[in-house]
Amino acid sequence: MVGEGAVKKLTKHFKDVRQELKKVHWPNRRELTLFTTVVLAAVFFVGVFFWILDTGFAGMLRLILQ
Repeated sequence: MVGEGAVKKLTKHFKDVRQELKKVHWPNRRELTLFTTVVLAAVFFVGVFFWILDTGFAGMLRLILQ
């Protein structure tokens, strides 16, 4: 059985979380769209970079092992 002290601590924790969430700066639609676009573009370019790197290393390894 859960003690009364544990219930009070849990209740206080969730109240504190709620207060902290009120302090958060939530992005508006424009900011959210911009940030999402930046992240997706960065992921795309990093993915392409590593694909090129991997293809180059695979080609070099193929030449070395022949």
